[in-house]
Amino acid sequence: MTHTIICDSLTKTYKVEKKRPGLTGSLRDLIKPQYKSVMAAKNISFVIDEGELVGFIGPNGAGKTTTLKMLSGLLYPTSGSVQVLGHDPWLREYPFLTQISLVMGQKNQLWWDLPAIESFSLAKDIYNIPANLYKKNLSELTEMLDLSKVLNTQVRKLSLGQRMKAELAVALLHSPKVLFLDEPTIGLDVVMQQVVRNFIKEYNNTHEGAIILTSHYMEDVKELCKRVIIINEGEILYDGLLADVIAKFSNEKIIEVILRSGKVETHKVPRDEVTGRSAKLLQNLDIVDINIKEIPIEEVIRQVFASANKNKK
Repeated sequence: MTHTIICDSLTKTYKVEKKRPGLTGSLRDLIKPQYKSVMAAKNISFVIDEGELVGFIGPNGAGKTTTLKMLSGLLYPTSGSVQVLGHDPWLREYPFLTQISLVMGQKNQLWWDLPAIESFSLAKDIYNIPANLYKKNLSELTEMLDLSKVLNTQVRKLSLGQRMKAELAVALLHSPKVLFLDEPTIGLDVVMQQVVRNFIKEYNNTHEGAIILTSHYMEDVKELCKRVIIINEGEILYDGLLADVIAKFSNEKIIEVILRSGKVETHKVPRDEVTGRSAKLLQNLDIVDINIKEIPIEEVIRQVFASANKNKK
């Protein structure tokens, strides 16, 4: 099988000026600045195949966006190598650029003062999309995203949700084989978040290609991604099935008991003590129901990040 993305020991180091305290320090910085190296990505390695929708998750400053920018050719790595569809991204070759798309939830591709359809028409010319394919893709995307009524509306007059849907549409008009989604639901209300998730899911199921998704909303990841890559401080902590994250990183379960009085109690206990603790609770409390639950994935992910940061100190 030919892999869509091959990332091997990708590393990115930035040179950052060190600020010295006080007025004297500021003057010294002007005359003879000092610098330190900050590693935004460290030996990042993974492989993604056609058809995969992979969640790329981590806290702020973990290196997610830096990695996506290197994969899309916007940043040159300090070391390591990447192949995306057989291309070196940082060469920015036209055949490569016409097969990828990067959507950043906080960046606009659309012309602010023009109707969305004008930006779509510009994308047609930039990517040399044949007229029949452009017409087909435009019709399909506007229907999937319910955009037909706002195509001729000035972008600045669109709601945030409408703009995000239009951003997705313009990014997909040229039928890219690789889609990088960086926080596509950021700032959206819960209803529009679900609309965007439904679209991404449907698009992934009906089109060939690979998608990498970063998001701070675990609902995005839980609903869309079978596989996740967890990154923290530039390093990969985990690469595998989302379903296995809890088993790998959580040693506890939750025992929820409903008392006859109507009160609900929750007890977090080690996995190997669940049976014994449940029996003890049933013996000592007036219980009408008992449920054994896994710890929510959001809490497990937070524990992973907290543990990784603690170990680095």
